Amino acid sequence: MHKWLLFILAFVLLVGCEDRQWRTNDISEIMPPLDFELVNEDGYKVQEQTYLGKINLLYFGYTHCPDVCPATLAELAAATRQLDEEARQDIRVLFVSVDPTRDTPAVLKRYTRAFGPQFVGLTGDKADIDALTNRYRVTYSYGDEDAEGNYDASHSSGVFAFNRQGEAQFLIRDNDSMTEMVADLNRLTGSG
Repeated sequence: MHKWLLFILAFVLLVGCEDRQWRTNDISEIMPPLDFELVNEDGYKVQEQTYLGKINLLYFGYTHCPDVCPATLAELAAATRQLDEEARQDIRVLFVSVDPTRDTPAVLKRYTRAFGPQFVGLTGDKADIDALTNRYRVTYSYGDEDAEGNYDASHSSGVFAFNRQGEAQFLIRDNDSMTEMVADLNRLTGSG
């Protein structure tokens, strides 16, 4: 009986020492659950329920972005490649365009496919995009058009991570390392 008591005490102490903090930025207490109505890259209206049941990484950007968007999406692809196959299959990256004029569903589909099968492009009208960006306190704006009608858009570079129930968990920012990102993704998928 004395051995069982020591075993239980040791177990409780080990569990109590478990790291409960995200290595990136914990947003679980300050951000609302996933909630949107947008158009997917196949042209269908979708809501957050379409994507529940998997880990969702939400990122705002646009396909004409010269640097931040492709670099961030490539980093997410590299991070997911470091996970085991089961964890990799459990993650979906929702790329929400803040440039619906140029980022049609077909354009988004071509763009996201370059990063991997777990990437999904989403768009919508300005009101739908504004509702989602306001929900997560993300800003974006457009620069002036040049002579050919091209313009840049400024936007947030953070990646919001949601659990399978759509609850916000952590935020990945530019200064978070690959090691931190992979550790948090492993933990969120239950693989770490």
